[in-house]
Amino acid sequence: MDSLARAAGPEAVTAIGNVGDDLEFLGLHVSPDLDTVLYTLAGLLDEERGWGVRDETYNALALARELGAEAWFTLGDRDIGLHLVRTAWLRSGLPLSEAMGRLAEALRVGVRLLPATDDRLRTKIGTADGELDFQEWFVARGHSDNVTGVRYEGAEAAAPAPGVLEAVEAAELVVIAPSNPFVSILPILAVPGIREAVAAKRVAAISPLVGGKAFRGPLAEMLISLGHEASPAGTAEVYGDLVDVLVVAPGDSGPAGAVTCDIDMVAPERREDVGRKLLEALL
Repeated sequence: MDSLARAAGPEAVTAIGNVGDDLEFLGLHVSPDLDTVLYTLAGLLDEERGWGVRDETYNALALARELGAEAWFTLGDRDIGLHLVRTAWLRSGLPLSEAMGRLAEALRVGVRLLPATDDRLRTKIGTADGELDFQEWFVARGHSDNVTGVRYEGAEAAAPAPGVLEAVEAAELVVIAPSNPFVSILPILAVPGIREAVAAKRVAAISPLVGGKAFRGPLAEMLISLGHEASPAGTAEVYGDLVDVLVVAPGDSGPAGAVTCDIDMVAPERREDVGRKLLEALL
């Protein structure tokens, strides 16, 4: 997202984010995917870890542990500051979409950042030990359990957040980020109306794998355990006919019609160049 915003200008980009891995932790509402996008666009992200705020301290969490709290989810002090503000807004009745808009404005983020839904939607991971909340599987258990299924609790009753369908309908191109499709993209598409709106547009998906390995996280293992090949073609299989073109890294092969382009957006100093080349290849 940062690559495209730097290349096209932030005002040209709307980011629709996943809420399936949101959680309530120590009384705070945490939105990890939305917050990672927010911190990245605001220039605050801890780029080495890929999440959280750079130059962070952890005094509040350390004290919570000393006081006996079950503090398995890592929150830094500045990160907690954001969660305190957002949680207070949500408890006052503000929807998540409006809260994220206020945060983006306060942090001078020009990209419009929207949650897929304001309603409660949670990703559940099937394992041999039963179904787990996403964060319990991913963080508390270190995503060591083999995944047997994925479910998006609450999706059927959810509605797209205000502005989501309108943003998709107005888009010249819908770009699916190089994220884990099962836990970052499909929860968005599970909200009624969003998949249908996306399917009506030209859709490009950026492969989340290079040389069979994910940029971050256990995607390759999930693809295999859920019956797919750990490759760009396997990722394309997950999306099916929703995606018009898959963008793959040089040296990787994809399905028919795949576009080859540099897709490594990890290094901040390279993002604008990568975003520009992506847009040149797709538009």
